[in-house]
Amino acid sequence: MRIVVADDSVLFREGLVRLLTEVGHTVVAAVGDADQLPAAVAESAPDLVVIDVRMPPTMTDDGAKAAGELRRAHPGLPMLLLSQHVETRHSVALVAEGGFGYLLKDRVLRVDDFLDALTRVAAGGSALDPQVVGALLAPARRDTALSRLTDRERDVLALVAEGHSNAGVATRLHLGERTVETHMRAILQKLDIPETADHHRRVLAAVTYLLLARPAG
Repeated sequence: MRIVVADDSVLFREGLVRLLTEVGHTVVAAVGDADQLPAAVAESAPDLVVIDVRMPPTMTDDGAKAAGELRRAHPGLPMLLLSQHVETRHSVALVAEGGFGYLLKDRVLRVDDFLDALTRVAAGGSALDPQVVGALLAPARRDTALSRLTDRERDVLALVAEGHSNAGVATRLHLGERTVETHMRAILQKLDIPETADHHRRVLAAVTYLLLARPAG
């Protein structure tokens, strides 16, 4: 896989480049500034971009903004955001299109989980850190369509929003895969997700979860 890495920390960036290279990927560009990212992507045509949320020039959400600009300039380009802290402002619109992940940086230390997330995102799926999903929850807004779901159905949907397959959800919740399928059918019905291809219905369900659970503001 051809990957562009964007992170202002030289130590973290070089460590990530080494990790990706050692497992067989090719890092075609590594930049430390959000302003350098569009040109690096245009010149190298990567299969995936890994982007730090907080980068120069302002050290706020420049990386997340750059991700949105890249998605508009290169529709379908898979990208994985990394951050020390949860920043959810730009994530919902990106995850709605698939090929998107958002992990906290300590997830990189769990190498197998991180590499699995890379693979899912590059294949057009999603990978959301549980803490990112948790940050989107707002008790004051649970009188929405999500209130129709049982606690177990919410558990299932939260894992789907993180990018897990039915088999992955079953493993994490210690359920049978058919049980997860039954929960998903109930979730799609309760959330009034229209009949489309199964993959797109799952994405719509995940996006609905994120939108309805997202804090206001």
